[in-house]
Amino acid sequence: MPDTLIAHSAGPDGTPQSLLDHLEGVARRARTFAAAFGSAVFGDWLGRWHDAGKAADDVQAYLRGETDAPRGPDHSSAGMLAAADVLPPLAFNVAGHHGGLVDQKDLRERIERKRNEPRVVEALARARRLLEGRVPTPSPDDLPAFVQAPDASSHRRRLAFWTRMLHSALVDADCLDAEQHFQPEKATVRSARVDLPALWSRFEMQQRALMEGKTGPVNEVRREVYAACLARADDAPGIFSLTAPTGAGKTRSAMAFALRHALRHSKRRVIVALPYTSIIEQNADVYRALFGDEAVLEHHSAAYSREAPGTESASERRARLAAENWDAPIIVTTTVQLLESLFANRNSRVRKLHNLAGSVLILDEVQTLPPPLLRPTLEALAHLVEAYGVTLVLSTATQPALAERPGFPGLPDVREILPDPASVFDQLRRVHYEINVQTPWPWSRVAATLFEEAQAMVVLNTIRDAMALLDEADGRDVLHLSTLLCGAHRRVVLADVRQRLARREPVHLVSTQVVEAGVDLDFPLVLRALGPLDRILQAAGRCNREGRLDAGRVVIFDPEQGGLPPGAYTAGTSVTRTLLATDPPPDLDDPELPLRYFRLLYGNLREALDEENILDKWAAFNFEQVARAYRLIPDDTVPVVVPYDPPGRPGVRQAVLDRIRRQGQAFRPDYRALQPFLVSLRARLHEQAVAQHLCEEWVPGVWVWHGAYDDLRGLQMECPLLDDPVI
Repeated sequence: MPDTLIAHSAGPDGTPQSLLDHLEGVARRARTFAAAFGSAVFGDWLGRWHDAGKAADDVQAYLRGETDAPRGPDHSSAGMLAAADVLPPLAFNVAGHHGGLVDQKDLRERIERKRNEPRVVEALARARRLLEGRVPTPSPDDLPAFVQAPDASSHRRRLAFWTRMLHSALVDADCLDAEQHFQPEKATVRSARVDLPALWSRFEMQQRALMEGKTGPVNEVRREVYAACLARADDAPGIFSLTAPTGAGKTRSAMAFALRHALRHSKRRVIVALPYTSIIEQNADVYRALFGDEAVLEHHSAAYSREAPGTESASERRARLAAENWDAPIIVTTTVQLLESLFANRNSRVRKLHNLAGSVLILDEVQTLPPPLLRPTLEALAHLVEAYGVTLVLSTATQPALAERPGFPGLPDVREILPDPASVFDQLRRVHYEINVQTPWPWSRVAATLFEEAQAMVVLNTIRDAMALLDEADGRDVLHLSTLLCGAHRRVVLADVRQRLARREPVHLVSTQVVEAGVDLDFPLVLRALGPLDRILQAAGRCNREGRLDAGRVVIFDPEQGGLPPGAYTAGTSVTRTLLATDPPPDLDDPELPLRYFRLLYGNLREALDEENILDKWAAFNFEQVARAYRLIPDDTVPVVVPYDPPGRPGVRQAVLDRIRRQGQAFRPDYRALQPFLVSLRARLHEQAVAQHLCEEWVPGVWVWHGAYDDLRGLQMECPLLDDPVI
């Protein structure tokens, strides 16, 4: 009898959840979630059918504890077969509502195998009787119009993207309904919400207070940029660019545009994606000061713990839960987290995607999008705008040429927010460029130029180059930043640098690219090794940032023995060399120059803008292959815990290591606590370190560095550690 069938064993009140109640609850939520992209009927159907196979006798016996089986019998195949007969893509959703989206070949094989399995055939028949008349069966005619496309391959990609978004709606609905049954107290935590009108009122008030009484040319430019963002917020949704120089107040102005636009056009949330954790923490702090902790979700690998209930505060628990599905009004996350989720197949990554629909998405420092993944990235972003109600903002001082044009399938109809970006750049000219790329410089000349000023920074292309310059500067007071330093160490160095700058004390910094794009530093002299144009301009943004000098000094040089990261970085450096060699040299403050540079770069890399053939895998519904291929950060690295203790916090790192040694394993809060003390090694270097007994697996998955760790240079290793020209 339907009334006696259960979906879950007893919850805290001792009562099992009935199967019909669960199917109804999931269907209701999935219908609401999928309605955000015109697919409510499909969400409803999937919600009813995803667990229909639990009507089978053996599943019921397992759920009631009447068997000793360690795992429950298959309960998704019945719904999978029903879905395959209704609309084949839906079979991916039902089959993978616990395990994730699989490749098409694997799904087909499973369908063929299960069609003749007696228990599945019987479960399907019972499920049909159970659900008959309870849910309308959708047809291909119910598909939203946006899945159609002029060519078959594009149509299949749109259909596959829709399948992933629908999967998100189903998975989140299923998780929330099960959570309501087993952990009802979580629903109360999740229900605490702040609405966008309240946030906008708070934002306006704080912005007025911030700018009141502030004068000077920089603040006038910031007012101009802010006013332009407010004026354009009423424009129709779509794709916008915000092209403004460093120091023009893009962080607040972009948020002003996003919030006001969201209110004018009934958008549901604002999502800010940035390339580096250091910038995320910096911007999230700004937003929390504006809106309060309860309104801002900071989501990245080091942000929140996900286990050990009872050890976290109420706000941490709320944030942890919101991170599961991005159910928050303002989300600050990494570009990696956002974009890899768009191409993911694991349920934990996909679950949040339906909440992208109807959002305002700010891609900050958008020039950092990796060229080898550019074509699939731009197609996914364009589709979010066209089909899922997303308004996209491309924010940077070095705007890449992402608009579509003949031979380049980029983003359509990109509208610039500022009426005259060139005027803003002209008003904020703060540096004089010295271009010295005709004759390569030895490290001795680089060091001599660095020490010409009491305060100066040099930015190099590789770790190996940074080590060579540190050797040249041996005996002089110099600081160093690169990924050989763990995050906690880098923060201490940055604090020291900022303190010396503020006190007008001598400070000389040798750095790789970790200081570019958003790191708030203000040197009178910046040297930048010849590299991609956008990297040079980002480094220049650390020179005379606040406009205290008539003009700062930016020296561009070609290191005689310098190295370059391979691929797009080397290609970008070649394009930059050509641009800088023109007579007269280009105006590096002209916002049109980065557009010209990126057009040349993308033209040179035309065949490498989808290096892993992701578009073909996407069109073939090969979800697992797509997820493996779309990686912004190489997964061939191993993080190691280095022996660094921040000043004033001795023993913090060791306390975590001692705890996990006692536990015999590391939980997610432990990984979070260790995050500031990690340095990542390429896999082959990690293997060498293990062979030399420099690295020990403390507990499974946690490696501890026993080799040298220098206060200046960071992790040291007696092997070809720096053969790879990495950041």
